[in-house]
Amino acid sequence: MTLTYRNGVSIGEIVVYTPCLAIAVVLAIRHGFGRSAGFLFMIVFCLARIIGPCMQLATISQPTNIGLYSGAAILNNLGVSPLMLSLLGFLSRLLDSIHKSHNTFVDTRILKFIELVITVGIILGIVGGVNAGSAYQTTHTYTPGTLSKAGISLLIVSYVGTVLATIATSFHLSHAEQGMRRLFVAITISLPLLLIRLIYSIISTFTRNKKFNLLEGSVTVFLCVALIEEFIIVIILESVGLTLQKVAKEEHVEGARQIPSSDSTEYAGGYRAPQQQKQTGGNKVLNIAKKTIIGRIVMAVVPSGGNEDVEMQRHRNVRR
Repeated sequence: MTLTYRNGVSIGEIVVYTPCLAIAVVLAIRHGFGRSAGFLFMIVFCLARIIGPCMQLATISQPTNIGLYSGAAILNNLGVSPLMLSLLGFLSRLLDSIHKSHNTFVDTRILKFIELVITVGIILGIVGGVNAGSAYQTTHTYTPGTLSKAGISLLIVSYVGTVLATIATSFHLSHAEQGMRRLFVAITISLPLLLIRLIYSIISTFTRNKKFNLLEGSVTVFLCVALIEEFIIVIILESVGLTLQKVAKEEHVEGARQIPSSDSTEYAGGYRAPQQQKQTGGNKVLNIAKKTIIGRIVMAVVPSGGNEDVEMQRHRNVRR
């Protein structure tokens, strides 16, 4: 039997995600499985993107095995969930950095609730996929049912919650450690790509558009609207992960110490930093820029030396 276009795409997935899996394992070992859940879920995603294509290729020798078709479809449709959990892991690590010196509205409890919603969505999606696979034996058409639609609906809610949490975190980005701010850039770039991937799942689940059918749909559409976006997100997250320094256990703290915002010149013990007094007037333009999302992204990419000195002075004063 000759290889089809879909078989070629499956082979390509195995080729590109095998090294990605190795990198994810290295990052999880370096940063810790418990403290860096983002890398743990990256391992899960890479495994899904290897096992799913393997099941699809297995249909070459077992073309009547419905379990292989439905298994590949389930893994393809739920692949977005580990990516979303990886982004939440990165966001959690960014918040840990901010919480060392500043309180925020967003805390780990909110992120854990979003993770719970995603987990429930995964369970519903798996059960719904199994039911759709069973129906495929008689109808010869893969049609997601109510449970699959409920699972995707929960993923939509989770995505909105992740976006809102990211926006809320951006208002406190100046309190993050300089090396951690690149996490915010990675998250903000990945979210639009994840939205495109989520739209593919929405169309394939809620409509009967043949081009978006998980088993019989257009391979080109699946490649351009789903697989490419997923791969770009993985490259972004793993590239940033390779640049991150290992965080010591004692540096992770739940909650935060109550410290005035960066706009204030007074700190613990009534101490007023002279250097910050001189820079208050000169930083008005920067403060205005930080009021916008684009401004905060630019500030995260292009660090300000003056702000770093102020942050270092602040940490010295807190230790005193």
